[in-house]
Amino acid sequence: MLMAFLRGQLLVMLALGASYAIGLSIVGLKTAILVGLVAGLLSFVPYLGVVSGIAMATLAMYVQTGAFLPILGVLIVFGIGQILESMVFTPYLVGDRIGLHPVAVIFAVLAGGELFGFSGLLLALPVTAVLIALLRHLHGWYVQSRYYLGKES
Repeated sequence: MLMAFLRGQLLVMLALGASYAIGLSIVGLKTAILVGLVAGLLSFVPYLGVVSGIAMATLAMYVQTGAFLPILGVLIVFGIGQILESMVFTPYLVGDRIGLHPVAVIFAVLAGGELFGFSGLLLALPVTAVLIALLRHLHGWYVQSRYYLGKES
């Protein structure tokens, strides 16, 4: 399950990098591919990718244009990227791989962040995957038990 989580997280990173690169190229940033891919790769750590991506893209856009108005496009691209990550990429790419429903993935991340802060965000999905595996094992054990089968003595 943890390998499936890591593969899913890698797919999320690649999808984010591609969406950032496409969005930044649409708003006219010349270094869009580089900034988008770096921001996507850094998104393994929650909020590091988006914060560093906004910083790099904002600086590059200001150097490129010399105006502040095009920076609004950069902020919109990263805002849409965050929405896609939290509502599409992570629930479907990571949740499907570890056998969790997309709503369960969103709930696990929200609960982990609320209970344990930043470290809870990092550990929410791996811990949930391990707990689900344990619960499935316990359910299988219970179904095979004499109590479930009605052979109490």
